[in-house]
Amino acid sequence: MKILITGAAGYLGSIMIPRLLLEGHEIVALDNFMYNQSSLLDVCYHPNLSIIRGDTRDKNLMTKLLKDADAVFPLACLTGAPLCAKDPVGAQTILMDSVRMILDLRSKNQIVIFPTTNSGYGVGEKGKHCTEETPLRPISLYGKLKVEAEQAILEAGNGITLRLATAFGVSPRMRLDLLVNDFVYRAVYDRFVVLFEAHFNRNFIHVRDVAKAFSHSLNNFDKMKNQPYNVGLSDANISKLDLCKEIQKQVKDFYFMEATIGEDPDKRDYIVSNEKIEKTGFKPDVSLTMGITELIKAYQVIKRNQYANI
Repeated sequence: MKILITGAAGYLGSIMIPRLLLEGHEIVALDNFMYNQSSLLDVCYHPNLSIIRGDTRDKNLMTKLLKDADAVFPLACLTGAPLCAKDPVGAQTILMDSVRMILDLRSKNQIVIFPTTNSGYGVGEKGKHCTEETPLRPISLYGKLKVEAEQAILEAGNGITLRLATAFGVSPRMRLDLLVNDFVYRAVYDRFVVLFEAHFNRNFIHVRDVAKAFSHSLNNFDKMKNQPYNVGLSDANISKLDLCKEIQKQVKDFYFMEATIGEDPDKRDYIVSNEKIEKTGFKPDVSLTMGITELIKAYQVIKRNQYANI
């Protein structure tokens, strides 16, 4: 299958593309390389990969690239509430306007699989799992735009949206601003972290399992299409305090304390049910414990805080 991936050299795309190439797909990877990353160098040898330096908002370019695509994965995004707040025009044009343009330009038989976020649930109800039927109440511009893009894709048909838990793990386009990645980095190098909103719950998922969820959705498209799916580790609906306790099991001298020093702009505090996608046969491979172990090893390589979106 010929797959067009926008934002292809990002944290997720640089994990996803090697997997899809191994599965025999032909990939057109579009990215503007705004972080000067070199994350696709390891797959440049592959004859089924084309890399285009360009912008997903370029209508002429997108018209050309969509012409031969069987499926589109619109990964291009200003990811996270802080970055979107810093550049609201860029957030609107990349997260929403470019998605609408793809929907307008594509033919009805072209598949769209889109990563949204379960931060669209906002503040959850205590003791209740957020399912795909739970009302979406996004708070930040990032959350609102992701929800709006999801609605447009599902209304247009022939699409799947994946409501991703907070991702973690090592990627060639590494990010240290993701919660698990950040806390493990601090544990390894600072040996302490000060927590705000320590009892707020989140769901987590390894970046390799996010890539697996895209592959799974593509392979099971007919029975999954036109619906949203939560994608996370069902045994990793945990608070920031509990996350620190899990890290401390592997970094023994890691110290953490609570203080009223900040707040999450997305107000993320929820537990999520991943039962719907699990019933389609999807099962994550990487546990939170395995991901922490991986990150500790990675931070013997990385010792500078340049791998972030802001």
